[in-house]
Amino acid sequence: MPSTSTRTGTRRTRRPRTATLRVALATGAVLAVTVGCSAQVVTDPAGAADDKPGGGTGTGVRIEPTEPASSSPSAEPAAASKPPATPSAKPTKSASEKPAPPKPKTVLASGAEGDQVRELQARLRQIAHFNRAPTGYYGSVTATAVSSFQAKRGLPRTGTTDTVTWQKLLGMTKKPTAAELRPPAAVKPAPKPDPRCMTGRVLCISKNSRSLSWMIDGKVLSTMDVRFGSQYTPTREGTFKVGWKSRDHVSTLYDTPMPYAMFFSGGQAVHYSADFAAQGYSGASHGCVNVRDKKKIAALFDAVRTGDKVVVYK
Repeated sequence: MPSTSTRTGTRRTRRPRTATLRVALATGAVLAVTVGCSAQVVTDPAGAADDKPGGGTGTGVRIEPTEPASSSPSAEPAAASKPPATPSAKPTKSASEKPAPPKPKTVLASGAEGDQVRELQARLRQIAHFNRAPTGYYGSVTATAVSSFQAKRGLPRTGTTDTVTWQKLLGMTKKPTAAELRPPAAVKPAPKPDPRCMTGRVLCISKNSRSLSWMIDGKVLSTMDVRFGSQYTPTREGTFKVGWKSRDHVSTLYDTPMPYAMFFSGGQAVHYSADFAAQGYSGASHGCVNVRDKKKIAALFDAVRTGDKVVVYK
């Protein structure tokens, strides 16, 4: 800021700043007033002053802008300056909210075979939900029996034996005896065989009695229940020969198991049927001769030779 001075001889005497300021105000120099952070300039029309050092008459005064008084350090910043609250990534669960119980596991389902299926059927039979001898095959009849049991006990009617259903059944029944698991079959008198069955080794199959007799030279060695094809896929009648055998055969046409198959007429064969074991005569084959006693058909399969006679008659 320029200063005003006077000379006395060779000595220069400086005026104090306050004196200079009074002079400037008296002459109407520019007055700079700070309001906030912006300067407002008030000028005197009678005399303009150049605020550059060494310019004009040398009487101009610059008043530097000053910062406004700061607020108290303890003052709270404006609400707008606060960062927005970040919502939590996951909603918190209520303390009273319980996790869903795990789903029960499947113990047995349609298509299963074995001793546990036989036990299931025997236990259901004890409480009148399964009205036939246990077969060891979980078919539609067993699924219906399980569904009936579930409905009466307030369980979901799935027809599948899960852990909850199984435990409920165990609590209501006793361990089946050997006779309950495998009740003796009723012995039927062998029907009078067709004359064509009286010579040689013959699978003698009667549609009327729905039976198969394994005979050698007119003597019956074993007899078993059989079922036949429906009216749309009938079992052919006549005299045939066993063309070939397949112990673990699966139908390429229907993609179904045909264990202990003994083919005698094209695709028609004598074989074990799990469906026949489960449903009895409520169903039918696609033309084959179905056997429902697995133990008997297994023994027959081992005894019969390729080329043995097969007689199917009414």
